[in-house]
Amino acid sequence: MQIDVTALPDDSAALQSMVRDAVAAALQRDAQVIELTAEIEKLQSLINKLLRHRFGRRSEQLSPDQLKLAMEDIEQEAAEQAEAEDAAEKSEEQRRRRRRAARPQRNLGSLPAHLPRDEVIIDIDNKECPCCSGSLHLIDETRTEMLDRIPAQFRVKVTRRPRYGCRSCGDAVVQASAPERPIDGGMATEALLAHVVVSKFADFLPLYRQAEMMKREGITIDRSTLSDWVGRARAGNPA
Repeated sequence: MQIDVTALPDDSAALQSMVRDAVAAALQRDAQVIELTAEIEKLQSLINKLLRHRFGRRSEQLSPDQLKLAMEDIEQEAAEQAEAEDAAEKSEEQRRRRRRAARPQRNLGSLPAHLPRDEVIIDIDNKECPCCSGSLHLIDETRTEMLDRIPAQFRVKVTRRPRYGCRSCGDAVVQASAPERPIDGGMATEALLAHVVVSKFADFLPLYRQAEMMKREGITIDRSTLSDWVGRARAGNPA
């Protein structure tokens, strides 16, 4: 907002209002400059990485996976900066204007129907009308969905095989045969072996990191043991 110093009002209230409007406009321009500067820096960083990937030396070129990680880092930094700016803004209306002006890409819409639903009903305590104390009846509901995750859980699979003896002769002992194990003498089930192998070769999660993740759950399994499991699983468990 431009102030014409040659045509200032004589009323002090009008002059104060004009000054406040000018200050607000200046602050809004400063905020826009900060946002544009951050966006320019983000794009410049991305361009530098792309140029390095395209024209850099072979030893310095980024792999597609590294490029994805760089993109994730940039997007994460942008999200952190946007969150900090939202927290710094005191006016809810300012946050709404910013979100309308530059809305990030999000996965909006309904979540896949095949996912199980865990419904939580948040109901009112008193079902009496606050106006006339009459009985309230259900007319509609507000339904929202959020994507949740249940962390993987280790468990112990216990196999029990009762043994039976003959009281008549005292010689016969009968027991069901033990089921075959994927690894002879090993403690890993088929599901655990599949998880370790898929995590290593499909998700590129090294065995030492998997061992550290298990240790956080109170399960101590050495990396060499995991390596033995993977080797036997890939070789078809040779005798």
